[in-house]
Amino acid sequence: MAAHDDRYPRYPPIGDYALLADCHSSALVSSAGSVDWACLTRFDAASVFGRILDWDRGGHFELTPVGLVRRRRRYRGDSLVLETTVETETGTARVIDAFAMRRGGGAAPRNQLLRVVECYQGTVEFDVVIEPRFDYGELRPWLRHHTDTDAWSAVGGDSALVLTAGCDLDLVGHAAKLEGRMSVPAGERRCFAVQAQMPHVLDPTPCSQSEIARRLDETQQWWDRWASTITAGSRWQDWVRRSAVVLKGLTCAPTGAMVAAPTTSLPEEVGGERNWDYRYSWIRDSTLALAALCVVGHDEVARGFRDFLMRTAAGTAEDLQIMYGVYGRRHLPEVELRLEGYRGSRPVRIGNGAAGQVQHDMYGHILDAAHLWRRTHEELQPDEWAFLQGLVEAAIDRWTFPDRGIWEVRGEPRHFVTSKVMLWVALDRGIAMAGETDLDVDLDLDRWRKVRDEIREAVETQGVHPTGGHYVQAFGSTEVDAALLMLPEVGYCAATDERMVRTVDAIQRELGVAPDGFLLRYRTETGHDGLRGHEATFLMCSFWLVDVLALQGRVDEATALFERLLDCGNDLGLFAEEYDPGTGQLLGNFPQAFTHMALINSAHQLSCATQHPESCRSAPWGTAERLSEPW
Repeated sequence: MAAHDDRYPRYPPIGDYALLADCHSSALVSSAGSVDWACLTRFDAASVFGRILDWDRGGHFELTPVGLVRRRRRYRGDSLVLETTVETETGTARVIDAFAMRRGGGAAPRNQLLRVVECYQGTVEFDVVIEPRFDYGELRPWLRHHTDTDAWSAVGGDSALVLTAGCDLDLVGHAAKLEGRMSVPAGERRCFAVQAQMPHVLDPTPCSQSEIARRLDETQQWWDRWASTITAGSRWQDWVRRSAVVLKGLTCAPTGAMVAAPTTSLPEEVGGERNWDYRYSWIRDSTLALAALCVVGHDEVARGFRDFLMRTAAGTAEDLQIMYGVYGRRHLPEVELRLEGYRGSRPVRIGNGAAGQVQHDMYGHILDAAHLWRRTHEELQPDEWAFLQGLVEAAIDRWTFPDRGIWEVRGEPRHFVTSKVMLWVALDRGIAMAGETDLDVDLDLDRWRKVRDEIREAVETQGVHPTGGHYVQAFGSTEVDAALLMLPEVGYCAATDERMVRTVDAIQRELGVAPDGFLLRYRTETGHDGLRGHEATFLMCSFWLVDVLALQGRVDEATALFERLLDCGNDLGLFAEEYDPGTGQLLGNFPQAFTHMALINSAHQLSCATQHPESCRSAPWGTAERLSEPW
């Protein structure tokens, strides 16, 4: 990996970036003050700044202080408003970055990126470069200065931007970019705004300097209101609160869907081919992440995803997919772009072919989430219960068939043990809800129980190592998979069950990576996943290990691992999908909802294990029981 880093020195580390989001769209800002990724209208829209995927062609928006001495950055409170303080040879200033938000903006967002510079000591000069590139860097826009309004516009294809600048800019025509230098004395402010519009109805009216400042204040107030009701009673509450805000930022306000990450094709191995588009809503990811938001007191987000799922699946289980676009789009064809890729990591992909995969674990995740909702909130409605019954029947019909599993392998389908267990969860939760609901039911519950028991028997006979006595990745395999750590968390078995204890030991032995003991998902050397190359340790799996160790009563060991994992986050508390112990770098799409969800759950699990150790270890418990425990 280091060799690739040396060949592409201009690319910052993935963990160098800060997230901006408005629950519709997203951007990444480097510590150097450059917006290197931005999709202004929706998470899965084509980028308008995309230098993170091609340094020369992708486009960016940079505010570079002249004569920089040092910089530091933070989010303002529990928000996604970024404040970077820069000290230069001539003064000190703040750069404040945010997506404009407002009350009632769920259906009508501003689609506007704000950048405000405030000097409060001496005078600070900034070099300004604005280089829009549409359609993932493949299209140079037509840049115009509208002298009657003093705004700039960028138009090309089906995209358009209106740029409000806080200084004079010059057009570098052959490069299709804007450049300028501004001097900001103490007590003064310079404001920039980039707003997405439709090219055929372009309105080149700039946003006044005072209006930009007002919108920034409004954005801060929006986040303050939302975060004021977060409940996070553990000693790691700052990390929990930051993760909750990230999950909220990655939620699409109009639909209730949550993206797995706001980026595409940031590599799991620098220079490798394991590069995927994560700007879509996975059923599995969303149900787990939304359960985490329930833990911190924001179950309205879970309600939104429940409604999204019902709408998108058209209220029936027959044609359910594992993932969708954030507005419910079903077809997500995978296309390779002609871009350099982050530090030469190709291919660069948009769309995701996994949308057409068969992954049986989704039935268990939905039924588990529905059981949580039923136990902690309100009665099921008839149409919801009919939908859930259909999922149980689908689980019954499909449990004997192989699938692609939780990790979406691109090799041959297999009988993955975690997939079978999640089908068992689907039956188990369906049976539980049938016994609790007041709705009229005409079900053959004996049949449901029979199939549930058959699945368990298959797992216990075919999913166990013949000599090691621990669970394995797939029927007939002798390898382990970190996803097996989910078994006690979904209530399949107690963490202290002898077979599960042996499984944890095998996972730590075979998948743990020195020096910190973080886990790989599985061993890629076998080639079962159908891909070349390797990947780094998977942070979510390592958080799962924290959970199970805590459930086993190994609280000190779990706490030490949890705190080592926290050290992997960047200076803003953001985590990617993976972490490379060799280079100390975050890898994969960034920030990753899965990882932040797992952090919240592990903090909660450690809190429960400390406060209620006997109840945690006495029996298997599912999501509803686990998340009902207080902080």
